[in-house]
Order: sequence, then structure tokens, then C-alpha cells
Amino acid sequence: MRAFITGITGFAGSFLAEHLLACGDAVLGCSRDGLWENGIPPTLEGRVEVVAWDVGEAISPAAMAAVREFAPDAIYHLAGLSIPAECGAEDPTLDAIRINVGGTERAATLAASLPTRPRVLFVSSCRVYAPVDFQRPYVKEMAPLAPQGGYGKSKLAAEDALRRQAADSGIEAIVVRACNHAGPRQSPRLMLSEWCRRLARGDDPVQVHSLNSYLDMTDVRDVVRAYRLLIERGRAGEAYNVGGGVSLRSGDIFEQLRQMHDPGRRFIELSPGPRQEPIADLTKLQSTIDWRPEIPLETTLRDTLDYWLARRK
Repeated sequence: MRAFITGITGFAGSFLAEHLLACGDAVLGCSRDGLWENGIPPTLEGRVEVVAWDVGEAISPAAMAAVREFAPDAIYHLAGLSIPAECGAEDPTLDAIRINVGGTERAATLAASLPTRPRVLFVSSCRVYAPVDFQRPYVKEMAPLAPQGGYGKSKLAAEDALRRQAADSGIEAIVVRACNHAGPRQSPRLMLSEWCRRLARGDDPVQVHSLNSYLDMTDVRDVVRAYRLLIERGRAGEAYNVGGGVSLRSGDIFEQLRQMHDPGRRFIELSPGPRQEPIADLTKLQSTIDWRPEIPLETTLRDTLDYWLARRK
């Protein structure tokens, strides 16, 4: 298979590239400046070309020519603003609309313009769902869609834009509603990496936003396996939840980290109070592809902590 990955130099994008190469796929990617960031994994160095394309803008002739010559069978559209705080507290910011919504439209337009007509997999978010409560946290794909923040609203608008484009052009498109995924190389602005960085640099006390948030979290290396399987076997026009399917308490995750590194490390909770995020019902996904998370939470925590400890050295 020949795969083009938007946002390849990002967290999930780089792990997806590694997985696709391990499967024997040919890979081309794009990033805003066409460069890998410092610390490119050795498994990718010299093996994957990256072209310059900021998906918030029209694709350049040079990037278009490179993609046409590569002739992908699949486009994995991962590029976007992935930090919810950057997308607006209530309504999407202009950047969230330009990048998350407009970028998805441009990726679909690119697919429609290629002679090979590749399948498109768009990574949306479980935040497109309406708020859930503690008694009924599990969401199926037909659950009400009523996002509360700018990030979720921009992702839902992007889903709608992709479906319209698919209906107009006939491309095959699949939507993934991904829950939290974590692992080494993730931005320290997200929960697990933030905690690991604070522990690694010796913060005392460690500031923790919330110890009583209940969330669905999966290792990124499991998540990218699901992406490839869905490109192969997912039904065009459908949305699929991808997550662990288990409700995890943030305080329990933090305590595991603390026990791994420094059981006596003090901490302070900045925003007490219970919160419940959507938990993925995986029935539809697992009836479509033979997939389930394989990497234990303990491994994800250890690998992420070791990554930040190594960076401190």
C-alpha cells in the first residue's frame, strides 16, 4: 500500500509512519515546513520524504506534484490543531476553522483530484459527542453529537465537510472518532506527557489539573494499528470509535506514575471535582476489524516517563 500522511511529523503521525513502514507500505508525508523536527526516530530517518504543506492553506504546486507522482492508495489526514485549549473555549477560533475544517476540505479535494482516487481516513475526536454522565459514559457512534468546546465543534464541522466532499466527488472516506491516546514523543501540553515532564524535571510539588477525571486512554502504538486496518476494511462513509473502551481515573494514572518514579513526591490538585469524558463503545469497530488494545497501561506510562527522563539528561 502507498500512504500519504498529513501531519506526519506530529505525535500520532510519526508512530503511524513507523507502523506503515513495518507493514511494508511506502510512505510520503507533509508538514508545515516540510521538515522533521529534532529527535526524528531512527526508524524514519532517511526513509520517508516530507513535503511542505500547511493544510490551513492551499497546497503548493510543488507539493501537489510530489503527491501525484507518489500516487497514494490511502490518505491519512492527521494534520490539525490537536490541543483543545488552542481551539476556543466555546466556539472554534479562526485558526481552528482554517486548519481543522478547511484542512480537512483540502485533504478531501486533494484525494478527489488524484487519478488513483485514494481512500481517506480522517482522525476526528470523541469530543464531538454530547456530554455524558457517570452512570452512562459509554458512547456508540450513533450517540448524540453536541460538542461543547471549540475543538469538538471544529472536528464535527470537519466531519460534515468531508462527508459533503465525498458525496460530491465519490471518494471513499472514513471517520475515526479517537479518544485520548498517549505515549512517548507526545506534546507536554497533554495530560500524561505533562505529568511525566514535571516528574522528570523534579517539580515538587507536581501540579496536577484534576485527579478525578474519568477518561478513555490508549497507547498511540495500538491506535495507529487501528487506523491502517480501517483503511483496509472500514466501510466508506462510516464513523468508528477508536479507544480503550475502559474508564480510567486520572488520579489512579498519576499514582502509578508516582510509584514508578518517586513515591514520596508531593503533588497539588489545581482543579478538584469529578469529570466524566466519553468512553468508546468498541462494538462497531471490533465487528469490522480484528483489533483491540494490546499494550498495557503500565507500559505506556513507563515508556512515556522514560522518554521524558531521557530528555532531561
